[in-house]
Amino acid sequence: MPKTLTQDTLQPATKPTFYFIGVTTGSSSIRKVFPLWAEELGLGDVEMVGIDLQIHAPQDHYRRVVEFLKSDPLSLGALVTTHKIDLYNAARDLFDEIDSLASLMDEVSCLSKKDGKLVAHAKDPYSSGLALDAFISEGHWSRTNADLFILGAGGSAIAIDWYLNRPERGDDRPRRIIVTNRSPQRLGTMAAIHEAGITDLPLETIVAPTPEDNDAAVAGIRDNSVVINATGLGKDAPGSPFSDNVLFPKGALVWDLNYRGDLVFLDQARAQQTERDLHIEDGWVYFLHGWTQVIAEVFHITIPTKGPEFDRLSEIAASTR
Repeated sequence: MPKTLTQDTLQPATKPTFYFIGVTTGSSSIRKVFPLWAEELGLGDVEMVGIDLQIHAPQDHYRRVVEFLKSDPLSLGALVTTHKIDLYNAARDLFDEIDSLASLMDEVSCLSKKDGKLVAHAKDPYSSGLALDAFISEGHWSRTNADLFILGAGGSAIAIDWYLNRPERGDDRPRRIIVTNRSPQRLGTMAAIHEAGITDLPLETIVAPTPEDNDAAVAGIRDNSVVINATGLGKDAPGSPFSDNVLFPKGALVWDLNYRGDLVFLDQARAQQTERDLHIEDGWVYFLHGWTQVIAEVFHITIPTKGPEFDRLSEIAASTR
């Protein structure tokens, strides 16, 4: 049985160990996938251990986890989900090195060790971008002049905003980016990070404390836009950021970053799929890229993002679904 710890039950690793810091880590497909990937990648006798923390946990809980990882010799690193911003803010002084994107975005999705130093990385800008490129065709934005509508202003939303608003994309960028969130503080953080980047793309933030507020916000979005659930609702907590009365834009590309849970958001989209001509994606490809990017960093190996080796890892993961 895979181990799951909390900040109160941390114990020294007895073999090289890779951690998954989340909310309900025991339910993730990675618990079945990682041992198979470890064998395929030749990682040796390694173990994966989950660390479950409550959403927006007290700062000392995050610090306790980071201090443990930093000091324990056989703890190699970790993937961080849900807690990317909170863990970074609580423990940034504990990191020996912080990569440029983690520093820009005030978040950490990967912890690794290099020459005895604990390094914080933001991998989401790359993994989310790879997942987006898997279902959004090249030139989509320039052809449609569509909007990007993101529900939630956490680390994943910040990463997606960064990836799609880069000036080097030229005209193949959204006409505008609209983000809703229940917390105005999160929106303020995202806006500050957006402005700190080199971009001329407008970001609109909307405080939306209820599903009905999100329904109203998406009603003003252009046809063929991309609508993303980056709230965690459907996985980390039940429900959807929309009510059942929501109307998706015609021709929208609808992406839920979740692939497990009650997935109400996806059910709402599927109910309108034919009538509104929706393209619907769950978070499975995002899951694959998110994990392979972090595993490559923690174990200091190279994992291609496409081609036969990546396809083989994808097949192995799919066999466990």
